[in-house]
Amino acid sequence: MPNIKSAKKRVKVTATKTLQNKMVKTSLKTSIKKYEAALADGNKELAAATYKEAVAMIDKSVSKGIMHKNTAARRKSRYTRLLNGIA
Repeated sequence: MPNIKSAKKRVKVTATKTLQNKMVKTSLKTSIKKYEAALADGNKELAAATYKEAVAMIDKSVSKGIMHKNTAARRKSRYTRLLNGIA
């Protein structure tokens, strides 16, 4: 346990930020799973709707510094190709 006041604060801040990052990561993974499930079913309308949600969550995670921008671009490209391949 830290003894210095600033170190104690850093522990609290780190714990709070960790929870926030975990919340964003969890919602990102959930939206991606919903999209992949819609693709597996072959439902183009549902896949298009969940695609928009997944891309929005990817962009949000990039803006919050949780995902690297190149990783996000690669995933969005991959998901777009999968969506266009349903037709």
